[in-house]
Amino acid sequence: MPVEIHRDMAGLKADFTIDQHWDAYTDEEHATWRVLAERQVPLLKDRVVPEFLAHVDALSMGNGMNGGGGVPDFRRLNEVLEAETGWTVVAVPGLVPDAVFFDHLANRRFPATCFIRSMDELDYLEEPDVFHDVFGHVPLLLDPVYADYMQEYGKGGLKADGQGALRRLARLYWYTVEFGLTKSEDGLRIFGAGIASSKGETVFALDDPSPNRIGFDLERVMRTDYRIDDFQETYFVIDGFEALRRATEVDFTPIYARMEAEPDLAPDDVLDTDTVLHRGTGRYHAGKGRATA
Repeated sequence: MPVEIHRDMAGLKADFTIDQHWDAYTDEEHATWRVLAERQVPLLKDRVVPEFLAHVDALSMGNGMNGGGGVPDFRRLNEVLEAETGWTVVAVPGLVPDAVFFDHLANRRFPATCFIRSMDELDYLEEPDVFHDVFGHVPLLLDPVYADYMQEYGKGGLKADGQGALRRLARLYWYTVEFGLTKSEDGLRIFGAGIASSKGETVFALDDPSPNRIGFDLERVMRTDYRIDDFQETYFVIDGFEALRRATEVDFTPIYARMEAEPDLAPDDVLDTDTVLHRGTGRYHAGKGRATA
């Protein structure tokens, strides 16, 4: 069986990017994107930060970038992104080394996988695909403050890589970029890509009584382990993108040093010092195994 072209390592470049090969997507693959987008966009209404859906429209992701809709062409996404915030999307065959990932972010390049899940994997996928990476992550790169945060995160990652602190920084990414919530006048709203690209977690993160919802605190977040196999047991809530940028623009070096003496926290821990917006029941994770994404 030939290697699937959207994950083919043969064309790997020095920066771990590949060509997207947009013309190689099949009708079925474009149809898969449409199914995912057409069910996710209405579900996110009144659940996601308003900037997200506005940028989905600006990037024509709800119906694709190509006439009848389907998987977006990164070249056309980049025409919009680069003009607005200086970001581009680059195709990668899968996960890339940490240093490479951080270097891309530090230079305003978002590495995105370009393969798409099959129709029988719509509700659960073990690895991120183009729908998660592009639909989930890319719209907010049109927001100037969030775009700056992502670049600073990349710069911080390059520094942390030499300080033995990657696990701390990985938790910050997980609980903000992937699974972050924010406050609004109308209640909590989603901004994390892992939630925004998931039908199940879009509902669970905001509506289910099981998980904790705790006010964002940088050191608290970087001490907290996370789940990679199921819905999250705790979501951290920021006050807004500007507040997130301010909280994370400091030098992390003394923070890393101070945290060496602090124990890690379990994903479901609630501390007396936490700002608890909702104390979860824990019922979902106590009574259920693996979730659907």
